Amino acid sequence: MKREKAFRNKEILMDTRQAAEMLKISPKTLERMRVEGRGPAFVKVGRCVRYRESDILAFIERNIFESTSEFVANR
Repeated sequence: MKREKAFRNKEILMDTRQAAEMLKISPKTLERMRVEGRGPAFVKVGRCVRYRESDILAFIERNIFESTSEFVANR
């Protein structure tokens, strides 16, 4: 089902460098976040990792905080 939905949306897939650029972080930081399970959702295409713009935007929305204490409470 997820695969069909992704195909219907016809979203362009970004590589790690492009996704990191969108987030204004280094590709290495994004790679580390992916390994630790803290980053945005990603798609595996064979051995390649790709990101949908909608997943990057959803990740940003999930990480909006009003204060630093709110960030610590959500960890």
